[in-house]
Amino acid sequence: MLLSAVPGVILAEESRSAQTEIVSNKNVAIEVLVEGKGPAVVLLPSQGRDSYGDYDVLSKTLAAGGFKVLRPQPRGIGKSVGPMKGVDLYDFAQDVANVIDALGDGRAVVAGHAYGHFVARMTATRYPEKVRGVVVAAGSASDTAERNPLVWWAPDFAGNLSLPDEQRLAALKGAFFAKGHDASGWLKGWYPEVTAMQSEKPVPRKIWWAAGTAPILEIIPEEDPFKPRDRWDELRKQFGERVTTVTVANASHALMPEQPAAVAEAISKWAHDLPK
Repeated sequence: MLLSAVPGVILAEESRSAQTEIVSNKNVAIEVLVEGKGPAVVLLPSQGRDSYGDYDVLSKTLAAGGFKVLRPQPRGIGKSVGPMKGVDLYDFAQDVANVIDALGDGRAVVAGHAYGHFVARMTATRYPEKVRGVVVAAGSASDTAERNPLVWWAPDFAGNLSLPDEQRLAALKGAFFAKGHDASGWLKGWYPEVTAMQSEKPVPRKIWWAAGTAPILEIIPEEDPFKPRDRWDELRKQFGERVTTVTVANASHALMPEQPAAVAEAISKWAHDLPK
């Protein structure tokens, strides 16, 4: 099923008003922003970034629509602490599962932005009983690294704090933000040590790519070079009716600060129809 989300506008960052909880398990403590009441939706950020300001509008909109929104910060961000060497998607999925148990009544929709969808899919693979559905937001095509290596490596340039801002901004404009959108805000908000943690021990794609048997909502920004138009139907070809695809106009790979209202609308419509 291919839908088209209504294009929105770039909204200014709002101050955070969500409640903060700490979910602890053994030697790991995860900071979670909590907002709203209802079925849980977990929001997972992209590689080396947090889910604070960029996700405020999305979180508030989902909460107003009857969801309990959980924003766990990756280890090394905010008050989230835990081992950051020798860890991988299995560990990050366990962190999410612990958050779902502690704050989501044991069941949640798990939405991952860019790299975050790796974690979301692994969570559904390892803990299917805890995941109602998976949202893949601004996910790359499976062959982007081979087809367009300059785009594939753009996050390494954008998040490299030792490079001049001009070079980093060029990477952000070229690979992350739609034409006419201000990319300068993303010169901040990168955590190199978190990027290193998330990259150290890659888990083979074949293990987590299918997201178990969970329903999948794919949200594709129409100007995202990581997912060119001729790959928009990739997941639906692989997984059939399990996948719902929504496209978002006037957005690229960053997506969340570009069109949060459209993302919220897509998630809300889809999640309300899922089995409890």
